[in-house]
Amino acid sequence: MSPQPQAAVGAPLSRVDGRLKVTGKALYAAEHDIDGAVHAVIVDASIARGRITSIDTRDAEKHPGVLRVISHRNAPELPYRDNSGSNNPPGRRLRVFQDDRVLFHGQPVAVVVATTLEAAQHGAGLVKVEYDAEKPSTDLHEAEPGKPTAYARGDADAGLRDAAVRLDLTYQLARNHHNPMEPHATIARWDGDRLTVWDKTQWVMGTRDEIAAVFDLPADAVRVVSPFVGGGFGSGLRCWPHTIVAAVAARETKRPVKLVLGRRQMYFGTGFRPSYAYRLRLGSDRRGRLTAATHEIDAETSSYETFTEGVMAPGQMLYSMPHVSQTYRQVPLDVNTPIWMRGPGFASASFVIESAMDELAHRLGVDPIELRRRNEPSEDEAKNLPFSTRRLRECYTVGAREFGWDRRNPRPRATRDGDWLIGLGMAAGVYDPGRFPAQARARLHADGTAVVEAATTDMGPGTYTSQTQVAADALGLTMRTVTFRLGDSLYPQTGPHGGSSTMASVGSAVVDACDRVRRQAIELAVEDEESPLHGVPADEVVVRNGRLHVRGNPARGETYRSLLARHDRSHLEARGDYAGPPTPQRESYNAYNATFAEVAVDATLGLVRVRRMLGVYDAGRIISPKLAESQAIGGIVGGIGTALLEHTVTDHRDGRIVNANLADYLVPVNADVPEVRAIYLDGEDNAGNALGVKGLGEVVQVGVAAAIGNAVFNATGRRVRELPITAEALL
Repeated sequence: MSPQPQAAVGAPLSRVDGRLKVTGKALYAAEHDIDGAVHAVIVDASIARGRITSIDTRDAEKHPGVLRVISHRNAPELPYRDNSGSNNPPGRRLRVFQDDRVLFHGQPVAVVVATTLEAAQHGAGLVKVEYDAEKPSTDLHEAEPGKPTAYARGDADAGLRDAAVRLDLTYQLARNHHNPMEPHATIARWDGDRLTVWDKTQWVMGTRDEIAAVFDLPADAVRVVSPFVGGGFGSGLRCWPHTIVAAVAARETKRPVKLVLGRRQMYFGTGFRPSYAYRLRLGSDRRGRLTAATHEIDAETSSYETFTEGVMAPGQMLYSMPHVSQTYRQVPLDVNTPIWMRGPGFASASFVIESAMDELAHRLGVDPIELRRRNEPSEDEAKNLPFSTRRLRECYTVGAREFGWDRRNPRPRATRDGDWLIGLGMAAGVYDPGRFPAQARARLHADGTAVVEAATTDMGPGTYTSQTQVAADALGLTMRTVTFRLGDSLYPQTGPHGGSSTMASVGSAVVDACDRVRRQAIELAVEDEESPLHGVPADEVVVRNGRLHVRGNPARGETYRSLLARHDRSHLEARGDYAGPPTPQRESYNAYNATFAEVAVDATLGLVRVRRMLGVYDAGRIISPKLAESQAIGGIVGGIGTALLEHTVTDHRDGRIVNANLADYLVPVNADVPEVRAIYLDGEDNAGNALGVKGLGEVVQVGVAAAIGNAVFNATGRRVRELPITAEALL
């Protein structure tokens, strides 16, 4: 079948759901008007480890409006059958209200259900809980690590012994929390043995499967609805305890129940980017050719589940070197379970690796970009596979030219602007985009409009818009005649909305579904003696603006509407599939970037201000340039937060998060982000999907913190190996 004209894909279009959002008509999880809904508020544990010895709910139960107080004393026993296909990490799971054990500070120990939110909040404050507290283990540096995951090639110890230049560096990376604008929320309603959940989630199918496993229900007895998500950054990639609590409360009260986490509860009710202790030993020859590296990585996880992320991957393949050794150890702590956060694993590792590369460049007197060029691999040395595309050299060239890298003085503390020390820094980035099996359904109506459905979600990158662009071109329709629906587990199944996977996975399924519908229409026309297209080879027919015509001869053709009307067809429909990446993998498939930063550091106070940033990306085909620009801005802003501001502080005496609010947990604001620019290299990567995309939601944050840290060194001569970079570290 001939390729379709591309009118929507590649165009800088505004969001199709933009008006709904700015007028307040887009409904988020807590905003659905469910008849008869009551309110629930969780009572959180005030210790991090121990047992509940008593719960006094009498005052709460007497409070006007309170319907029920549920805890482990009166909650139903839940089956929690095994569900290896759900979106929960492996481990024992947190079994809410099933026993008296407390595993982390803030764990749900009771829930108050009331007719109004105010009554539920006050009732929760009246519940008195007593504990037999034990000393918690919440400090990554004092706890006993678990069994390591290891990787090795060559002989790293011997390579380091023989290296002409050696670095031995230790880094500390703080825990980060997602802090999306929309708090996590769930509305649960039972209809007999069937459950509907309106939830803030980035994976409706995974949430459905986890709920079904907890209550031992068939998967089709659970429906999860999530049409809009007000920011996620990874926090919605699993089913959290509050969702189960809401469902329990709804079943026990026989009323729909709405449960919204407060901002403070977001710090222990959902996950976080784990803190890391990371030692890197790096060796090279005197020209800067890397010879060996050892990575010793400790990361926090919870005591009841094992969380892992791809922190090892960049050290295995970003640069060429014969000898690599890695150990990655999860450290079980009395905390809630971490979860993926934008650029998971790769963003953390990149700060270490790219800071070390900058330090090596300074030691050798080599330009940081030149050092990276000298160590560019010809293949993925970890997988022994060719790269599908890898255009890092071009990212360096374009970035250096556009950022004015040649104006950088390599001597630290050499450039000033009054009282401010000025520095330039850069870093490379890589991310392995996810690709998951996906399905989509397309229906072309007799009036020439189309509806396309898939059970993905949209946490902000513009899924509604980008998938509509893909569908419109595949069907040969205009954007305004195509409606894309998402966020419902009744729609065709998709994977998680994260890991830069949505466009490659869901987009490929959408293309397949729409191609199938278009082919149905073309075959109907060319076999129809009454059609102007009768007898034309199907490969010679294209569709534009809802009109089928011969390629190169637009005058010979007819519209979808006339074709379907003549055949008395109300619609044409097809399901599309994407099988996921090829097995076995034939190419190493990654997105890349080069990130540049200019900072100013107050010479007296040590305050760091980002002046400008540039990201250059090898991310395959760009479906929507306007959305891509937003992704880059968001990723860079997130990286600024990681580099300079974000730091979850835990009181290790009781496991309490000290700064569980947006007054004390700092995130970037407009004044922190003066100039951000993104450049996407033209090109496609057709190794793993029909669209030629790589995904870009994750890679845009990878390398940002390192570029800023390297710029701080260039400005001050002070090398900071701990995130966030604070004024105290520069004084």
